[in-house]
Amino acid sequence: MSSKVYFVNLRARTDKSNKISKIRNLFDRAGFQELIEPDDLTAIKLTFGEHGSDGFISPVFVRQVVDKIREKGAKAFLTDTNTLYSGSRHNAVDHLLTALEHGFDYTVAGAPVIIADGLRSENVTEVQIDKKHFAKVKLATDLVSADSVIVLSHFKGHEMAGFGGAIKNLAMGGAPAIGKKEQHATRILVDQAKCVGCEKCSGVCPEKAITVSEKKASIALDTCIGCGECLTVCPVKAIGMDWATDIAALLERMTEYGYGLAKAHEKRIGYINFLVNITPDCDCVSWSDAPIVPDIGFLASTDPVAIDQASFDLVNKQLGFTNSLLACNHEAGADKFHGLRAHVDGTVQLRYGEEIGMGSRDYELIVL
Repeated sequence: MSSKVYFVNLRARTDKSNKISKIRNLFDRAGFQELIEPDDLTAIKLTFGEHGSDGFISPVFVRQVVDKIREKGAKAFLTDTNTLYSGSRHNAVDHLLTALEHGFDYTVAGAPVIIADGLRSENVTEVQIDKKHFAKVKLATDLVSADSVIVLSHFKGHEMAGFGGAIKNLAMGGAPAIGKKEQHATRILVDQAKCVGCEKCSGVCPEKAITVSEKKASIALDTCIGCGECLTVCPVKAIGMDWATDIAALLERMTEYGYGLAKAHEKRIGYINFLVNITPDCDCVSWSDAPIVPDIGFLASTDPVAIDQASFDLVNKQLGFTNSLLACNHEAGADKFHGLRAHVDGTVQLRYGEEIGMGSRDYELIVL
């Protein structure tokens, strides 16, 4: 059975068709009012962006969702979880400061910020799922405790997941440190022939598992937590993993975690994907590279698999930018994410999500 995905493009000639109006209309047409009850404590799950990144969703856009929740008589709060890697969001204090620096304060966004897994990522709640990789998943307590949830995702590329949308936002974004470790659980490897000993990898490793000796990096596998931050910063791509065997399992574990948070809220969770500034990397890196395709629009659905499938399809329909990280597949209809990283098949999260009952890849795109 197909799921409904609502779509608005970015064309505007009047104040009735600007982006603010489009977001509010999406919220209404997707039926999100029915997900929220008066006096709900409603979580708006999003990413505030790493220091140095600017690809995160604009707090002006987020404000429209906050206001729609308020109109229903509920109380909205903005939330995310601390990162596994070191950076500007590794603990709740730094995380809150980064959110404020990026404009997510009460004056602009209209809602308080609560870091869902606590000061040092120790607020954990288990949810039973009984799937292939996990019987239970460990999620951030304040996300599970929320009465209803609206998930706002910036759709973009990702080093290890191929692309990141609603599923990844639920999964990695909904888990405390211990849950993120369970999802990663991969062996990170160094190609000594490529390594130039620049020490960028050792500088970002949160567990100090990487040492550089005689201009070659080595990773202590008993200490490595598999977060993949070193993959992102390596300038010569000397660091990787066994892509043929490890990546599919990682994406399945990630999808099971996303399933867990969706299951915790059953019929009281909605999703909006923002297909603007579609960068090749996650917003968790400390930069924002040039977009790989033109801005497309916004989508809304109550099905996380369907909205990610629709987002994936819409991106691939575009002509790719040649002055971006996109190495090939620039033509309309070609897989842009394979053009970025041929060794990663991000559609595993879509196929497996459908297999475990998280949603449907079959969708009806309703253009507003």
